[in-house]
Amino acid sequence: MSMAFLLSEKQLLFRLFLFIEEERMPSFDIVSEVDLHEVRNAVENAQRELTTRWDFRNVEASFELNEKTESVKTTSVSEFQVQQLLDILREKMAKRGIDGAVLNIPEEMTHSGKTYSVEATLKQGIDTPLAKKIVKMIKDSKLKVQAQIQGEQVRVTGKSRDDLQAVMKLVREGELGQPFQFTNFRD
Repeated sequence: MSMAFLLSEKQLLFRLFLFIEEERMPSFDIVSEVDLHEVRNAVENAQRELTTRWDFRNVEASFELNEKTESVKTTSVSEFQVQQLLDILREKMAKRGIDGAVLNIPEEMTHSGKTYSVEATLKQGIDTPLAKKIVKMIKDSKLKVQAQIQGEQVRVTGKSRDDLQAVMKLVREGELGQPFQFTNFRD
């Protein structure tokens, strides 16, 4: 009788061990975040460049960062110059290590009196349709990993580090229209 009890205790410990091991599977999170401090620096650098460019001399042109709405407003006297301002902003953001795809630029410009303006919002987080697309892409790849949506991020778990790195490569190379970062890599 005591032998049966010991055996079941061993089985219980073994199952507990397997449960703990399952919890420790390698994983990482796919997120899309923008450092607003770096965006502010890029906007300030772009504003500084406006003062030195000859094609913007004596022209009403500006950049405005609204940190509450997480958007950048560019204003100038013509549509062409607004496009130039957006190019300057993308260049300065790239120098600060921010992907230009983080800007969500509307197709139409706002025209008021003498000026044209565009308010480009910053893409923060992964929205549900994009997260579903990422999960579907991972499942279609037939890698031995599990992907689950957790709010504005996607958690990827698998037994092999190589599979997780293959998922990272897959997401980077996917044409998803938004930059991603990989955080919380647990081994």
